[in-house]
Amino acid sequence: MSNSSNFRQAISEVRGQSLIGSNVIANALPYLGGGLVLTAVGTYGGLGVIQSHPNLFFPTFIGAMIAQLVLFFVARNVAENGNNTTAFPLLALYSLLSGYTLSGLVFVALGTQGVGLQGLAIAAGGCGIAFIAGRSIGSNLSDTDGMALTKTVSLGIIALFVVMMAQLVFSLFGVYSPTWLEIAISGLGVFLFAGAAVVDFYIIPRTYRDEQYLSAALSMYLTYINLFIFILRLLIAINSRD
Repeated sequence: MSNSSNFRQAISEVRGQSLIGSNVIANALPYLGGGLVLTAVGTYGGLGVIQSHPNLFFPTFIGAMIAQLVLFFVARNVAENGNNTTAFPLLALYSLLSGYTLSGLVFVALGTQGVGLQGLAIAAGGCGIAFIAGRSIGSNLSDTDGMALTKTVSLGIIALFVVMMAQLVFSLFGVYSPTWLEIAISGLGVFLFAGAAVVDFYIIPRTYRDEQYLSAALSMYLTYINLFIFILRLLIAINSRD
């Protein structure tokens, strides 16, 4: 959910701007792909820990979450300053940690009847479709439509974050969301991050210069990781109904 701050910053910076990084997305795509591969490696490692040393997973999960949060802000600031040499290993480590923290959800998906490997493939395929559609639509948005969509998606993601924080607080007190609410939250997340995939292709070339390709890759990475997560959550919720 960290890219809600990216949207708010982008809205303030992009007003009235023409393209300042016409090649930034093309430059970012190899690093986006590499980050996703590292995430898959981290997920595989996390699944290995769950299966072989389940008692170790939770404390290492908490440590990975904290390190991931710190790395996000550090790597983003370094990348936005154009120090790509320093930012690259930080973002690589961030991708690995993201995969490790994602492994718990993947483990649940693999153990849920009706989801399994097929569900992982559907989630990955949904991200691919969102990328193709987002590239086609977002690259051709007018300034009026692009800013309107950016604001809408930004506000939606902030609202989603608030709802998920409330959901987490209630769960700490033993109050869990009913299945229909989990389906609704997950479906909203899928809708919003599919919209974010469109927004990326409009706003990134107006926010980042060509040499800021690592910042662009991080922004897109967050979009597709969150989209993958919410598609997977939706599939789990649908297939876990009583």
